[in-house]
Amino acid sequence: MSFLSVFTAPVSSSAAGADRLTMPTRWLWLVALASLAWRGWMAAVMPLTGDEALFYWWARFLDYGYYDHPPMVAWWIAAMRAMLGDAEWAIRMPAVLLPLGVGWALWWAWSPVSRERAAWAILLYWLAPINWLNALIATDTPLILWAAWSTAALVRAEQAADRGRSPWGLYALSGVFMGLAFLSKYFAVLLGLAFVVYFALFARARWRALVLIVLCALPSVAVNVLWNLQHCWTNIMFNLFNRNEGSEGSPANVGVYLVMMAYLISPVLLWLGWRHRSAWRSGLKGQALLACAALVPLTLFGLLAFKKEIGLHWVMGFYPFLFVMWAWVLPAPALRTAARGLGVFLALHLLVAGGAALSDLSQWQGMKHEVRLVEKNYHRFVEAARAEDMVKQVQVPGVVLASNAYSAASIFGYAAGHHVPVLGLGGKHARQDDLIVDYAALEGQTIRVMATRKLSLDDYRGFFDSVRLLTFQQDGATFYALEGVNFSYTAYREQVMAEVNRRYYAFPSWLPVWGCSFCQRYCGADRCTP
Repeated sequence: MSFLSVFTAPVSSSAAGADRLTMPTRWLWLVALASLAWRGWMAAVMPLTGDEALFYWWARFLDYGYYDHPPMVAWWIAAMRAMLGDAEWAIRMPAVLLPLGVGWALWWAWSPVSRERAAWAILLYWLAPINWLNALIATDTPLILWAAWSTAALVRAEQAADRGRSPWGLYALSGVFMGLAFLSKYFAVLLGLAFVVYFALFARARWRALVLIVLCALPSVAVNVLWNLQHCWTNIMFNLFNRNEGSEGSPANVGVYLVMMAYLISPVLLWLGWRHRSAWRSGLKGQALLACAALVPLTLFGLLAFKKEIGLHWVMGFYPFLFVMWAWVLPAPALRTAARGLGVFLALHLLVAGGAALSDLSQWQGMKHEVRLVEKNYHRFVEAARAEDMVKQVQVPGVVLASNAYSAASIFGYAAGHHVPVLGLGGKHARQDDLIVDYAALEGQTIRVMATRKLSLDDYRGFFDSVRLLTFQQDGATFYALEGVNFSYTAYREQVMAEVNRRYYAFPSWLPVWGCSFCQRYCGADRCTP
């Protein structure tokens, strides 16, 4: 039986018994198929972003962990490559299918309580513009899916326990899904904290269930710890220290976060939620776990906003539960109003997104002299859309192609069909090249370092016999290639790798280390003195 076929049930009373809701069967089919087609089209026509290209190269160098994040997104992309190939749409297929998988989890969790309200929750979630516009593959993609299924399994376990049935298999399944979420992104810890709050405040008598969930998640945690033991603790160091270096707190960040959440929830649902504010207490009665899964992580992000800016994608793992909350609170007429209002809100987004996707670079080029934002980012548009043409201009036989930044290197590598290393310090993000590139193998080579911004020759003179800056044009954007002749690994090691070691590999001396490819190349040991 297909997932959507379960929505063909007849009219039934609502969870609260005050309304009578019909199953929105026709609308669910329409929205599911239309959104799937739209995301598929977006996945096919949009060039890879820098982050996506980086994750693509993770999948090409398959491992059980990476410099920035746990490995789940790379595993998914590797599976897509094996089944569908290297096209953009194939790499993005998990993101294209994601809302359907989340919708299934929401149905499985809450349909035993009210099939009608569960169906409306899914419809509202599927109508959210972000679920149409986001066809990009990211570390958040598997996190969103596994967080939804971990919560769904726990909801079903609690339902079974309340009915006197054995819930332990479902508790264990929730823990397994939690572990998979942790292997996707560390924000899974926030969902774990939501579960802790739920058991501490609302289900203390079932505390053993929380222990089982943790035990079943631990194998995934062990995988991550083992990888860090064998890779200089880079994943932990990056997420706890390096990425937060230079972050400054600002009360304005809290305001930005609140505005962002208001947009994601939508003005329509906010207005209806306020209009029916008296129904919140009764509507969420018996839904303490739902409230914890939605509100605990989002509240923690609000507190974190005092220290740093919160990205829109950060909240996506907990975003679906908000729609379940609204579906459980709003009366039947308001749910229909919400669906119509979200449909209008969505249509406005699709008009803008469709126009942008159908435009070409010549149109953007004409705008760059009039719109400051376009002028500032036009070179990035060209880099993404014309990477293959740019590579063809720079690449010559016998010369190694490199870049100065990890995002650009990933995009150029995807266009060239082979890995493009970063030469130089690079940034604090995405330093996977530290672990996989043996710069000693470039000894004596001529290297061209591609960049969309003008490079300083002085930054590269120390490890080449001679350097020169080449200038190229692509669709009205100027880009560059610094050509260095006779690369000296010894000089590069002393000038660049020594600074990389000082900045990014000064992990605490009390941490045990079982391996470190960067340090082995730099100093011949698993730990190098800064």
